[in-house]
Amino acid sequence: MSDLQTPASSPAAGAATSEAPTTATAASNASSAQATGGRSFLPRNTLLRHLLVLVLCAAGAVLLLESTDLGFNAQVGYVAFYAIAAGGLTLLTGLNGQISLGHGALMAVGGYTTALLLDAEEPLPLVVIFLAAVALTSVVGAIVGVAAARLHGPYLAGATLALAVGLPGLALFYDDLLGGEQGLTVSSPDRPDWFVEGIRTLSGNSASGVKWIAYISVACLLVTYFLLANLMRSRVGRTWRAVRDQEVAAELSGINLGAWRVVAFVVSAAAAGLAGAVLALVVRLTAPTAFTIVLSLSLLTAIVIGGLGSLLGALIGSALLVFLPRLLRDAGESLDMDAAQAAEISYVVYGVILVVVMLFAPAGLVGSIRLALMKQRARRAAGRARG
Repeated sequence: MSDLQTPASSPAAGAATSEAPTTATAASNASSAQATGGRSFLPRNTLLRHLLVLVLCAAGAVLLLESTDLGFNAQVGYVAFYAIAAGGLTLLTGLNGQISLGHGALMAVGGYTTALLLDAEEPLPLVVIFLAAVALTSVVGAIVGVAAARLHGPYLAGATLALAVGLPGLALFYDDLLGGEQGLTVSSPDRPDWFVEGIRTLSGNSASGVKWIAYISVACLLVTYFLLANLMRSRVGRTWRAVRDQEVAAELSGINLGAWRVVAFVVSAAAAGLAGAVLALVVRLTAPTAFTIVLSLSLLTAIVIGGLGSLLGALIGSALLVFLPRLLRDAGESLDMDAAQAAEISYVVYGVILVVVMLFAPAGLVGSIRLALMKQRARRAAGRARG
């Protein structure tokens, strides 16, 4: 029996995955078809279902970007890099049970790699640069994952916290290469002719640099979520759930707990590396102040609000991180507050909203909705049984 055996080949591991450790993660990990009683208009095949969702989301993204102004397009870019990193983190924390406070540092690896490669005299194609950022970040994630494979709970959180604090500081030590405190200015990739002509033909709008970056960001988000969704619904995802839910049963069935934790960390780090690359393009700057512990905590907040283990929850949580403070600030200014007061009040109200969500929706927004649907289904089944 191999070290990386999946639970589908073992009854003991299959039993390990049948129960979630908490109601919150169980609700977030449940599919929409399960929550609604198994009815779904989507194909039964997982790959085809996710392909259809990918096409529909891509069409919706084009419609959204072409019907909004450049300011909103820029905000979509911010949501995209938050959501990419949060998607990888929700896989690590919600699916595999590992808490990480160091994903901001992993994003820094992807961001600085992208900035350096784009600054070359003859830059590589953007796809190659993104792949290089993902590969390098995956290597760093593997090193961290191996070191942290035997740590749990607060010990793992503490180790990754040290990573978040220490790694961005390398920019200060290697200031000639990484720009020191000022960071590196990121060169914007050129817009290809096919994109300019395509946008003009599609909507009649001008294909500005901001719109081009927004399309790149959304494309990276959709591809990442497509890959993560398939991975989470595969035998690999079931193995991670077994490791999270019942360590003893999983180990007795032949699953190498440490190896599978490292694999989860590498996949999550790869997503963080791509998120860092997208961040570099959107912000046009990579500096130590962009990758502080606040970024890592923001990602953790996004997946908790949205629902642990849910990609949709990670997307919703990321959107709230970007748009909610802005909406609250605009509301404060409409009440005759100056800009400084409105900004301060917005963060206070934002914090209160987070506390309320955690108190009354401990499974997150998506998890709470799915949990309510599952309870409703159970009540209907009980009613039919009594009748």
